[in-house]
This record gives sequence, structure tokens and C-alpha cells, in this order.
Amino acid sequence: MTAPALGFFTRLLEDVPAADRYRYALAQIQQAERHGYRSAWVAQHHFHEFEGGLPSPLVFLAYAAARTSRIRLGTGVITLPMEEPVRVAEDLAVLDRLADGRLEVGLASGGTPGSFAAFGHRFESRHGTYFRHLRTLLDAWEGRGIAGTENRLYPSGGTLPQRLWHATFSADGGRQAGRRGLGLMLSRTQPRPDGRPETTLAELQHPIVDAYLAALPGDVAPRIMASRTLFVSEDRAEAEAYAEHGLRRGVGRLRYLDPRFASAPLEDLAAATDTHAGTPDDVIASLASDTVLQRATDVVFQVHSVDPPHEATLRSIALIADQVAPHFGWRVAPAGDRLAADRTAA
Repeated sequence: MTAPALGFFTRLLEDVPAADRYRYALAQIQQAERHGYRSAWVAQHHFHEFEGGLPSPLVFLAYAAARTSRIRLGTGVITLPMEEPVRVAEDLAVLDRLADGRLEVGLASGGTPGSFAAFGHRFESRHGTYFRHLRTLLDAWEGRGIAGTENRLYPSGGTLPQRLWHATFSADGGRQAGRRGLGLMLSRTQPRPDGRPETTLAELQHPIVDAYLAALPGDVAPRIMASRTLFVSEDRAEAEAYAEHGLRRGVGRLRYLDPRFASAPLEDLAAATDTHAGTPDDVIASLASDTVLQRATDVVFQVHSVDPPHEATLRSIALIADQVAPHFGWRVAPAGDRLAADRTAA
């Protein structure tokens, strides 16, 4: 398998007003482009600003597309059951043209129960709604009549169907993604089985990858994205201080995490949340034990839930590309492409 490509992900969680969150996210994406990252991804969250600060990812990505030139721009993810799928298909098709074909589309069924009622949907029905909406989305992109009519999408979806990704916590979700030829998106952390808190993230995610690959048609190349929490600093004490503050504050937001972890030693809290924080050497050592990364086509890093200040995030983005990625052989853009991106941003 080809070495994984390096990516950056943000949930836009800085403790600043919304407009500043969006400006910071753009600056972080531009920093990632300068340092050769292949992709940048933004999350969608409705209503709850402490879970994520961006309800309208396509509006933001249009803004980012106009201010970048090379880096691929992705949604991680759109909660498709809450959306009108024909409008999503249209907006994505237009945005992809504006972004010169750089769009990647991550989708999921959603995991915040309280948001669904506001859109007139039932959380319990989300999986069935998701696959109905996905079928409508693909019909529109692939030029079939929409909802049994003669209407055809303009502009067409082009190659967007080959750039769809499905996020899941389960082997069945991996199987569904593989059967449809979609990319597989793996989470930075996920709930442990009842009574088995010591289970590692790799032990949970290898079966998802296995199910995905077993179901993938033989003529479709696998696309496996492993998202991980990673914060890098030249100063170990600084990295630990940010991790201590961010992870303890975030315990209550991970609904499946035992509240007692709020007072656990930092090492135990980092293990429970699958967080890698420290110097380049520290995180190289901790990431080396994550065997799922060896099966990924894309490794995508976020600073959440460490949530350091913006300037520290910018420095971490650079350190990952310059000191961590070379150790693992993760792919970054050649220097010439980076220079071209700098000229465009200027």
C-alpha cells in the first residue's frame, strides 16, 4: 500500500467569537497547505458551540477554496439525515467547480440526538434516512432522474461519487461503506465496550477496516482515513499543560467517558481519549503503537480535545509536517507545490 497522505482536521473550537473561529480555521488550513498537507477537513455541528463551531461547512469551504490553491478540502462530516439531499447535491457540485475539483465529501448519519428534532427528523430513524438521502444524492450526481422526475442536476456531480467518504464506529458501517465503494472514515476516539475500558482504539478499528476491505469491490481502490488527536510542541511541559487543561475540561463532552476521568492522572486520561501530545519524539513513540495507521491511505490530525491557543496550533501543524511525518514516511506535497500555494495565498 502507498504511504498515507497527511491531512489536517478542525472542529473550530477556539474560545473566541464565531468570526474569529472562522478566521483562525482558515489560517490553520493555509498553514497546512504551506507545509505540504494533502487535505484539510472541517466538521459540521448544529447548535452546540462547545461540540463544534460550524453548522454550514460548505459556506466556509467556499471561503477557504478562494484562499488556497492546492490543498484538498473536505467535510468531516455532513450529517446527511438532517439535510435535503438534492440541495446538498447542488451545493457540493457548485462548490467543487469553484474549488477546481479539490472537494472531498465525508458523510455520516449523526450522533447528537437533540439536534434532529429541530430539523423535523427522528434520531431513531437516522440510519434509514441516511441511506435514502445517499441514494438521492448519488442519483443526482450520476445524472439519473431525481425523485422519479425528468429533472437532471446542473452542474453534474462529475467525479464527486468517487470522492465520497462514510464515517462509522462499527464493522457493519465499514461493510456498508465498502459495499458502496465509499471511502472509510475512522474516528479519533470512540466508546469502549461495556466492562472493557482497557480496549485500545486499534482493537476497535481493525475489525471495521477488515469488514470494509472484505466488502469493497475488487476494482475499487481502498480509501481509509484514520483521524487522530495530535498536538506537538518543542516544549514537553507546554504540551502537557495544554493537554491537562483541554482534556479535563472535555471529559464531560465525551458522553461515554466515565466522569471519574476528570481527576485521573494525565497519562490515563490521554490513553482513555486516544490523545497524543508532547515533543516530536514523544508523539513519534506513541503513534508507533497505533497499528491502524499502517493500514490507512490518509492520516488526518486534529488538536481537539487538547485545544491549545491558535498560535500553538499553527506551530504544531508545522512540526507534524517537518518532524513527525518524515519519520513515518507520510506523504506531503513537494516543495515546488508548496511555493505555488504560498504565492496564491499572498
